[in-house]
Amino acid sequence: MTGVRAKNLPAEERRNVTVEAVIDLAGTMNPGEITTAAIAKHMHLTQGALFRHFPNKEAIWQAVMQWVATRLMARIDKAAAGIDDPLAAMQAMFQAHVAFVADHPGAPRMLFGELQGAAMTPAKRLARALMAQYAVRLNDLILAAKGRGELPTDLDVEAATVLFIGTIQGLVMQALISGDMGRMLTVAPRVFHIYRRGIETAAPDALKG
Repeated sequence: MTGVRAKNLPAEERRNVTVEAVIDLAGTMNPGEITTAAIAKHMHLTQGALFRHFPNKEAIWQAVMQWVATRLMARIDKAAAGIDDPLAAMQAMFQAHVAFVADHPGAPRMLFGELQGAAMTPAKRLARALMAQYAVRLNDLILAAKGRGELPTDLDVEAATVLFIGTIQGLVMQALISGDMGRMLTVAPRVFHIYRRGIETAAPDALKG
């Protein structure tokens, strides 16, 4: 993205490019340390030009979280579309989510950063809404699998949903720490296989001690 090109973009496209610039920066630095000056420098713009499209930094972060939520849900919905087997659809979602993170490593950094923040900002509300929407998708698929006899009727649906999301988050954190985002793509199918075996054989009664 050159400065000349950025300056000549229409308003809506400039906003989108700004969001993508923040995602790019978050892939290489702590989101909490990203300043509007750093964003403007990355885009070869002045801060004044940046704020012609966003009233403040909070508005930029809100737009970033909306970008993440919209594109991640679109990616996993597309992956699962047309797959009749609920467990196969869950695997497609799992792999699609990992691929999304591999393509946009700054996205989970932004998401984790907002969810960990103490203040209930508009961006944090969007992050929470994303997680809730994601959980609903998983709940529906797990219930469908139970209805087809593919999962135990007494499977704890909430726990299975938490474990699915947590497993992806674990993969993401390890990839961010190691700096090898691509490895997630090769490890993910094996990890999902273990997850699937676990929920297929879950025995809640064993936890009652």
